[in-house]
Amino acid sequence: MTSQPDLDTQAATHFNAQPVPGIDSPFDAPFATPTVVPTGIQPPPSDASENSGLKFRGSLINLIRARHPILLVETHEADRVVRAVQDVVSDSRYLGADRAVQLFSLTKGLHAPGEYGRPQEPDLALAVAMNATRATIFVFFDLHHFLGGPGTGAPGDPGLIRRLLDMAVEFKNGPFGHTLIIVAPALTLPADLEKVVSVVDLALPGRAEISAVLDAIVAANARGVRVDLTPFERARLIEAARGLTKWEVENALARAMASDRVLDAADISLVLEEKRQTIRKAGLLEFIEPAGSIDDIGGLENLKSWLAKRSGAWLPEAADWGIPAPKGILITGVPGCGKSLTAKCMSSMWGLPLVRLDVGKIFAGLVGSSEQNMREALQLAEAVAPSILWIDEIEKGFGGATSSASGDSGTGSRVFGTFLTWMQEKSSSVFVIATANKIDALPPEFLRKGRFDEIFFVDLPNQAERAQVWSLHLNRRLKKGRALGSAFEVDALLLEELATRSQGFSGAEIEQAVIAACFEAYSERREMCLDDLAHAVRSTVPLSVTQAEQVAAVRQWAATRAVPASRV
Repeated sequence: MTSQPDLDTQAATHFNAQPVPGIDSPFDAPFATPTVVPTGIQPPPSDASENSGLKFRGSLINLIRARHPILLVETHEADRVVRAVQDVVSDSRYLGADRAVQLFSLTKGLHAPGEYGRPQEPDLALAVAMNATRATIFVFFDLHHFLGGPGTGAPGDPGLIRRLLDMAVEFKNGPFGHTLIIVAPALTLPADLEKVVSVVDLALPGRAEISAVLDAIVAANARGVRVDLTPFERARLIEAARGLTKWEVENALARAMASDRVLDAADISLVLEEKRQTIRKAGLLEFIEPAGSIDDIGGLENLKSWLAKRSGAWLPEAADWGIPAPKGILITGVPGCGKSLTAKCMSSMWGLPLVRLDVGKIFAGLVGSSEQNMREALQLAEAVAPSILWIDEIEKGFGGATSSASGDSGTGSRVFGTFLTWMQEKSSSVFVIATANKIDALPPEFLRKGRFDEIFFVDLPNQAERAQVWSLHLNRRLKKGRALGSAFEVDALLLEELATRSQGFSGAEIEQAVIAACFEAYSERREMCLDDLAHAVRSTVPLSVTQAEQVAAVRQWAATRAVPASRV
């Protein structure tokens, strides 16, 4: 790397910042504080909840006015950052001073927007920037490759980090009030830079921005594409595209138009497929297909009623009733009694996408990566909101999170803390449904009011519920198996008899008994008979017998701490 004096010499002779056209302002100096706005300078644009671009611009203006020297924007959408910076600089109402914009990348070096520079090392580009004699906003890409920091597995460049620290002092206190914006898809800052860098959030495009993208694409293809969307279908299409970057939205809409030269309601599925690709590429969440109707679950009437009353609570009309979006529920109880199936069926009941968080994927090998993975997973869940976030057997992921004997140097505690804070403070319409078999393994702070709306206990099915479960599985197998007949009628008398014989069975054990009877019939290529069912019941030793002590302990815990999922 070139020595410091040579870099500074080159900086003094090579810097040629280009102004952004259209700027004509009487203000020459940057503002020392965002709260002191001289006459003629307008406040930042409105923080409209549906326009993340306006929010970002507002934050950007305030931080530049306050002379925050180095900003960090974690995003894949570099073009949106550049566009926002150009919009802010080109409108003298916001910053007042006549400012230039300079971009940096490894392939183009330091260059003005629209120009094509030449490859340049970042240290040289930073040295050039420090010697600029005109107020400039520098937008640097690719810098994260050199900064290291926790979670990257590689140390940062000490000279580059020191250069940034020197730059922070110069930009904050110098005569020109420059600003450096670091754009990176992900970056955990080195400890040296944590106190001098301000993080600015650029959320994914909201409804208003997606609507604008849709209008632009339709206008550009007006002659070759027919749009056949009702206002309701257009709203559904925009809702389906939420959670995608602007680039991905454009790709999804272009793909939808290219398939048949028509944009209609049928293309909503193509947009959702793009969203599935996004989640699949991230690798932290998994899209789960709906698993049928909530009526396919036997019993659990209290839980079903609770869910039915809250269906649609995330819609705008619910706000007129003073109703907040529900946070989530924790379902505990005896294994095999429908906890996970309830989560899968909720997607159909509420008409929302279901994504599953595998806590095991969160814990990566590099120090610091686990915390970052959790933040990214939660951001992704919020990006596809309104949605349902399912965490199955949550005690296996967080059960030992607060234990000092876990041997993970506190990683589990930090990841768990990140999740708890998000659960408490989240304002997005992400409904969390967590299931647990061993509820006592969870830390007590996880169970306090405010984390979940309710804790439900799913017990072994009672007599009436067992009859309902037998009816569901028998009718389903007999309907699905075209060659499978039965030598009996599935009536109330038979169901009552089966429910009595299967006392202590879970729903999963009843299902397996029906499947075992099907195998008996298949092995002899005949109809299913009552003896097949009776033999399957006699051959099953239910969990309530093999783990009687554990089942009794779970029931005792839930007696005063949870709401029964079934009607007593």
